[in-house]
Amino acid sequence: MTIQLWLFSFKGRIGRRDFWIWIGVWIAGLAILFTLAGAKIMPYSTAGFFLCGSLIPTAAVIVKRLHDRNKKGWWALLFIPAWLLLAGNWEVFGSVAQWGLGRFIPTLILVMMIMDLGAFVGTQGENRFGKDTSEVKYR
Repeated sequence: MTIQLWLFSFKGRIGRRDFWIWIGVWIAGLAILFTLAGAKIMPYSTAGFFLCGSLIPTAAVIVKRLHDRNKKGWWALLFIPAWLLLAGNWEVFGSVAQWGLGRFIPTLILVMMIMDLGAFVGTQGENRFGKDTSEVKYR
């Protein structure tokens, strides 16, 4: 698999190694961008622009990893409510609702998704999403 297919195609399958490589590069890149923005070296809008631009490759990698686990890519949409719930202001509710809705449920969703994508082995052999995983050619 080429880098272009790895980052911009929603078809096919990838293994855990290539999934973690992208997640590591993505998190490191975002940490650098927002550190520069926090130090007033670049505006936050520029860092936000790069964050938005990185969502397509991240979604493609997540969908292909789900395909390797023999699951539909629509499961990736679980990340959206989890992040929105974590970002929300739950102080208007009581302490139990604030803790449950705002912290526990989204954290549980994120941990389960990360475990499913990053820790569990994919389907051996061919599945409904294609042939067995092929490593990304980084050269």
